[in-house]
Amino acid sequence: MFASKRVLLAGHTGLVGSAVLRRLRTAGYQRLILRSIDDIDLTDSAVTRALFESEQPQAVIVAAAKVGGILANWEQPYEFVAVNLAIELNVIDAAFRSGVRRLIFLGSSCIYPREAPQPLKEEYLLTGPLEETNRAYAIAKIAGIELCRSLNREYGTDYLSLMPTNLYGPGDNFDLTSSHVLPAMICKFHDAKVAGHAPVTLWGTGAPRREFLHVDDMAAAAVFLLENVSAAQVPDGLINVGCGQDLTIGELAALVQGVVGHQGPIEWDSSKPDGTPRKLLDVSRLTALGWQPRLTLEEGLRSTYDWYLTHRAQAPAKEAE
Repeated sequence: MFASKRVLLAGHTGLVGSAVLRRLRTAGYQRLILRSIDDIDLTDSAVTRALFESEQPQAVIVAAAKVGGILANWEQPYEFVAVNLAIELNVIDAAFRSGVRRLIFLGSSCIYPREAPQPLKEEYLLTGPLEETNRAYAIAKIAGIELCRSLNREYGTDYLSLMPTNLYGPGDNFDLTSSHVLPAMICKFHDAKVAGHAPVTLWGTGAPRREFLHVDDMAAAAVFLLENVSAAQVPDGLINVGCGQDLTIGELAALVQGVVGHQGPIEWDSSKPDGTPRKLLDVSRLTALGWQPRLTLEEGLRSTYDWYLTHRAQAPAKEAE
């Protein structure tokens, strides 16, 4: 039983990692190896190797990463590629060298080409140019996939790479200088409601289409795949994780506005980038393996806004100048 194994969860305090931790604990995992960013620097190869040598994990989930929205990715491309490359190489290499046979690497749907056919199939990887606004981050994640794929092919490891769609939920980043679109909308609509239902300005045209998955569903998929699916069962050990449904950013804005209760106008700043025109994952590979998400988008938004009200809504959010 996997629940009896020593599992190292790298990045357990972030949005995804904390959700995976909740799921593992619910599933009865009691021998978890956890280190916060204050305890260990995973960009340091010697420190990372020492962790594996001392703890001897039997399985690893790599949720540690430097993440952010369009603004953060555009302004800090070097940091996004360098930090993520270092984390991936150090953790995956240390896992391999310490004899870990089972590993889950969590990537991102931004790995796929900007103009790839929709919905995005796993085999579209490396078939065209990437979206410029997050190319550095995407290249780092592609490198992590290749590390896992190469180890599987050359040394027979069992390392899976999961590509989640846009994630949201409790513990999300609500800082407008670095957040993704959905938590940024929650912040803006909430602050505008508090300010007497003031107008809300959103980036772009509202036309791009996006898919969203609650982070607890993502965590459930990760643990399901850890326990039930080997890398040999899927080409290149690569699996998309999403709900298979999308909506426009304009439709998302209206939905978030309704959940928050904001009644003012929405204004679109078309001078700001839209990003990729559409990003919908083909999740047929995942559903064929026996897993489907549980939460609807509206249900997930309501629970996320409830969390935000409890934890983050004490003062209006500050936006970058």
